[in-house]
Amino acid sequence: MVLWIATKGETRLASRTIHAVGGIAVRNGARPRVAVVQRSKDKLWVLPRGKLKRDERPVTGARREVVEETGFRVQVGEFLGVMTYQARGRAKIVQFWLMRAESRPTYQLMKDIAAVEWLPLGAAVKRLSHPLEKIFLTNVGRHAVLQERRPQTRKVKSAASKARLRRKRPTRRTRV
Repeated sequence: MVLWIATKGETRLASRTIHAVGGIAVRNGARPRVAVVQRSKDKLWVLPRGKLKRDERPVTGARREVVEETGFRVQVGEFLGVMTYQARGRAKIVQFWLMRAESRPTYQLMKDIAAVEWLPLGAAVKRLSHPLEKIFLTNVGRHAVLQERRPQTRKVKSAASKARLRRKRPTRRTRV
């Protein structure tokens, strides 16, 4: 939505909402771990996230941001929720997805990130710098970690495969 504001005889365009995306990146192991990243500019610890590029799909942008900020390839899972707050006088909406990270990094970190840590959920919540992110991770993190512990199901690849799965199997007839 675009608003026009008139001040002192001047008309100008109101600032627009900032759309950002990110992920709760989880690595499996004896104890699942959640990624938190330290930004270079202010040394704050945050969840991996960033702004959407023009005409970029949110899921695609979320994967890109998490890979750039953690250095790990990820598989995007379910949508986890939205965080909304004010940033420099503008509304900022950040959408998050569950992401399963590979066991080893594949890419170099971008220069905007000073460090990445993979921590147990409780330690990750404590490490975050912003109270709103702490609340968000506390609420969705347990679900994300539980989902990571579940075995992944194989995806059905084609409509024909789905149809075969839906068909009833013939029952065995017994001879009398």
